[in-house]
Amino acid sequence: MTTKLRLPGRPEELTLPALLARNAAEYGDLPALSWRTGTATGPGSSGSSGWTTLGWAEVRRRVAVLAAGYAALGVERGDHVLIMMGNRPEHWLSDLALVHLGAVPVTVYGTSAPGQIAHIARHSRARLALVEGARELARWEPLIADPTVPLQRLIVADAAAGGGHGTYASLYASGARLHRADAFDKAWQETRPEDPLTVVYTSGTTRDPKGVRLTHRNILLQSVRLDRRVELPEHAEHICYLPFAHIAERILGIYLPLLRAAHVRMVADPAAVAPAVRELRPVQFFGVPRVWEKLAASVRAVLAQLPAGQREAIEAAGDLARTRAGHRERGETVPAALEASYARAKEQVLDPLLGLAGLDRLLWTASATAPMPIDVVRFWAGWGITIMDAWGLTETSGVCTVNSPDAFRLGSVGRPIDGLELRLAEDGEILARGETVFGGYLRPDGSLEPAHDADGWFPTGDVGRLDEDGFLWLTDRKKELIVTSTGKNVSPALVENTVKEHPLIGQAMVHGDGRSYLVALLVLDPELAPAWAASRGIGADSLAELASHPAVREEVARAVEAANARLNRTEQIKRYRLLTTEWGPESGELTPSLKLRRRVVREKYADLIETLYAAPHETP
Repeated sequence: MTTKLRLPGRPEELTLPALLARNAAEYGDLPALSWRTGTATGPGSSGSSGWTTLGWAEVRRRVAVLAAGYAALGVERGDHVLIMMGNRPEHWLSDLALVHLGAVPVTVYGTSAPGQIAHIARHSRARLALVEGARELARWEPLIADPTVPLQRLIVADAAAGGGHGTYASLYASGARLHRADAFDKAWQETRPEDPLTVVYTSGTTRDPKGVRLTHRNILLQSVRLDRRVELPEHAEHICYLPFAHIAERILGIYLPLLRAAHVRMVADPAAVAPAVRELRPVQFFGVPRVWEKLAASVRAVLAQLPAGQREAIEAAGDLARTRAGHRERGETVPAALEASYARAKEQVLDPLLGLAGLDRLLWTASATAPMPIDVVRFWAGWGITIMDAWGLTETSGVCTVNSPDAFRLGSVGRPIDGLELRLAEDGEILARGETVFGGYLRPDGSLEPAHDADGWFPTGDVGRLDEDGFLWLTDRKKELIVTSTGKNVSPALVENTVKEHPLIGQAMVHGDGRSYLVALLVLDPELAPAWAASRGIGADSLAELASHPAVREEVARAVEAANARLNRTEQIKRYRLLTTEWGPESGELTPSLKLRRRVVREKYADLIETLYAAPHETP
């Protein structure tokens, strides 16, 4: 267990404000939050190497001031407040301030389409939203005038983009004038473990995202139990770069640091993660599969430029590292001679190269949100870096299963965390039960729609198997959600139905599970496409002829472009191929009731799908 700090109560009785009070009292001078700026600003902050840093005592002081500012705007216990900002201090501090008032912060993805934003604003009944700047204002301002949306006010973090709306700076100034310590303490001490801590909107199988309400007890039990699986120095730094709209970064970038009194380093631009890692040389790093894939590709590109002799030395060191990892994976004692050889290779060959990327001090590396490609896992194992794959859902407060340094199987997603039960349904679907599983989906009236059965089992939608040692292996996805390599959930039906609204396109299947973007296979409508062509003087004897006609191909391109304009960035089709044969039950792509058999289509067109990813910059 990493955290040996005093807890202000039993794990099931913890609240986030109680943890912040402990941190301010007992670790007040330790660094809590850092972000990139030219100079340090404000009392209680310090600046070095372009970073501004707040200690835990100063964090709590600013949270108290912000809480007074939000209270002055009418924010009350139980209110939902929407936030659309990147990873910047205004987001992190406001999140905590709202929780101290008993309000419920709801972060919205910055890539969300206008229709999704409107749904969340309407469904959450939020009257206030905190947005970053001009880009966000353009999507949020129309909602103020929409009579179906309860939203009444916007607060803008970038003062220059205020446009007549309130600003974060003015809210903070108001809070500084109005703050009273007794009122602040009274508000947070009324918080109970069963109170909602956040709502996370996650993609469903329809256009509308679903609201997952998570309590203090859900989240903090999750944090305590996850912490037990990780061995790290106390107060270790965390590089925070994933969006707070995702449960993974909410756990790793807000809740676990409060539990551990750890140091959060904010990286506002995900593209700047690699330079930050080089500079900070972290002891822990979490990356979604796409991040590890990109890092591996960069390393491979560098290796290809090295002299043959140096490459051979690296390969030999990698063989030692993988052999050593194999012993540990099987729970075996690493032979002394192998351990000694590996230690020499690590010191002389691997660490000097890892140090160039800032990866030489890593003690814990992990991935989740989508299955990690096994070739990527094996690649990093050859550098002495064992990536601990995990699995979970927003509905389970994040992690359900996790590999740990003393118990892992490469390719699996680990064993269940303490207090969480798993069992497999007859069809292989994974069912979960425990106090970290949410109570239900948020209804528009604020009540919850239960999502578990009478015995408390929640169907996760994933299919897997448990081996004899209790490790879970994912084998399929019962629900048809696509999880990209960046950890975003996409409803394929939503994307497919949007592109099929054009009369030319009769069938569509999008693919992107574990990939960084979506591709699609499209089929012309056998009835409407010939009629469309005939009305334009285009003659053809078959769908194959139509599919190759330049005018048809141009119109299909416009159809995809129009669909993409209505979808958020993650949902957009980046490449596609127009097929020449209709799918049907006889050829196996459709069921007798004409439902798409995705696995059959993926297997039948596997080579074609691979070509769509092989040359992403070519025109389809």
